[in-house]
Amino acid sequence: MEDFIDLVSDDRASRRLARAIDGRGAFRRFKNELNEEYPHLLQPWYDFRDTRAVRRAVEWLLDESLINDAAADRFLAEHPDPPVP
Repeated sequence: MEDFIDLVSDDRASRRLARAIDGRGAFRRFKNELNEEYPHLLQPWYDFRDTRAVRRAVEWLLDESLINDAAADRFLAEHPDPPVP
């Protein structure tokens, strides 16, 4: 969530989202903030979250020697983080 927030170009939205993830209940507050105040950021968040999950999976496969460096590098290069408004 922090990486996503760092990419949000709207300073006010970025600050509010950063406050939302401080402390317990961060996931709920973050999602509530997006739904209530910044619904235009919901789809970019889902795209960012999903891309990062897949990239982490590829990194795990590499760490477990289930794929080689070239395959991991190629996949990661072909699947950069999506744009965040």
